[in-house]
Amino acid sequence: MTLAPPEQPAPPAVTVVGIGADGWAGLPEAARTELVDAQVLIGGERQLGLLPPSCRGQRLPWPSPLRPAVPGLLAAHAGSRIAVLASGDPMFYGIGRALTEVLGTDALRILPHPSSVSYACARIGWPVEDTEVVTLVGRPAARLAAALHDGRRVLVLSADAATPAAVAGLLREQGFGPSRLRVLEQLGGAGEACLEGTADHWPHPPGDPLNIIAIDCRRTPEALRLGAVPGLPDTAYEHDGQLTKRHVRAATLGVLAPAPGELLWDIGGGSGSIAIEWMRTHPSCRAITVERDPQRAGRIARNADRLGVPALRVLTGPAPGILAQLPTPDAVFIGGGLTVPGLLETCWDALPPGGRLVANTVTLESEALLAEAHRTHGGELVRLAVAHAVPVGGFTGWRQAMPVTQWSVRKPLTSPQAAHSATEPAQHPGDNS
Repeated sequence: MTLAPPEQPAPPAVTVVGIGADGWAGLPEAARTELVDAQVLIGGERQLGLLPPSCRGQRLPWPSPLRPAVPGLLAAHAGSRIAVLASGDPMFYGIGRALTEVLGTDALRILPHPSSVSYACARIGWPVEDTEVVTLVGRPAARLAAALHDGRRVLVLSADAATPAAVAGLLREQGFGPSRLRVLEQLGGAGEACLEGTADHWPHPPGDPLNIIAIDCRRTPEALRLGAVPGLPDTAYEHDGQLTKRHVRAATLGVLAPAPGELLWDIGGGSGSIAIEWMRTHPSCRAITVERDPQRAGRIARNADRLGVPALRVLTGPAPGILAQLPTPDAVFIGGGLTVPGLLETCWDALPPGGRLVANTVTLESEALLAEAHRTHGGELVRLAVAHAVPVGGFTGWRQAMPVTQWSVRKPLTSPQAAHSATEPAQHPGDNS
C-alpha cells in the first residue's frame, strides 16, 4: 500500500516586507525576491517610490483612512501574489497588526527591517530595553504626558514634520522645558540628520516628516511631581470639590486592582480622578467615565488630556440608562448616584464572573445600601478615615475629613446554584438513594 505524500501547507497569501529610509539597497535578498515576484505591491506612496523598475507588480497606495480599507483591498486581489510594504518592523506600531487581525498569522509571511527605535538607540547610545516608546502617529500629543518623569529617556514616533515643535510645546506646559530634544531624521538613509535643542528653546522649523524624537526628561524644580502609582496630588486636578481625595483614591485603586488591557466603568466621574489614574497604571488600560453634569464632563476631559490619558472616554448622561450599550467592564467604580434606583443592580449584572465592583459613599442613605449589598453579595465593607494636621491657634491639631464607607466585592466565578450542585455527591444511573 502506497501512502500519499503529506499535504503541504498553503503558501502565505500576503508577504509583508519592512523597508527603511535606505530603500532597496538596505533590503536582504529574500525581501528583494518577494518584491520582484509580487503581482500586487501595496504600501505608502513614499515606500512604493523606493522600489526599482524591476518590481513590475501593480502598485497600489493605501487609501485614507487606511484601517477600514484593508479587508476590501486585500479581497479585491485575492489569488494574486501580494506584497505589502511597511516602514521598518511591520509588527511594531505597523501595518502588520491590522493584516494579522484581518488574515490571521498563517496567511502572512513577515520580513521585518530594523525599526526606527533600533536605529535611534544605536545612534545615541540608549539601551532599547531601558527606553520608553510613545507613538503619536494618529494619536494626540497629550498621551506623551503620562511618560514624563525626571531622568527618564523617551522616544517619540512622530506623525509628521510638525510633531517636534508640538512635543516641545507640551514639554514646556508640563514643566519639562529643560529637557534635551534630539530629532533624528531619515534614519538609515542618505539624508540622515540630527537636530538638537531644549524644549524651552526649540529653534528649528519643521524639517523632514520621517523623524523620531529622543527626549532626555528634565523637570523644572517648581513643576508638580506626578508619580507612577495611584494617589496623585489633589492639585493635579481641576475640580469643583467633586474629587475623590488623594488617600482615599489610592486605597480605591488598590482594591480595584487594574491590570493591563482591562476596562473600567467609572460611574459619577466628578473630576475623573479614578478613571484617569486607572489608565495611568498601564498604557493598555481603558476606562469609560459617566458624568451627568456637562460642565464636569468637560473638566474630566481636560484633566485626562493634561495627565496623559486622552483616550479616556467621557459619557455625559444619567446612569443607569446610559450604561445599556457599553462594552462589558472588568471592574466598576461607583463614586456617586448610589441612591438612584437600579444603579447598583445594573452595575452588578453588567460584571462578568470574576469582575470587581467598588463603591464609595459619605452619606448614611448610601451606606445603608452598601450594607445591604454586603449582606447579599459578600465582599469587604470598610470605613476610611483621614485626618490632616492643621494649625490650632499657636499649636497643631487634627482636622478629620468626612469618613468614607467603601464596599468592594468580586463577582463569583460560578453562580451560587452551580457552586451548590458542585458540592453534592454525584449519583450514578439507577442510584435511588
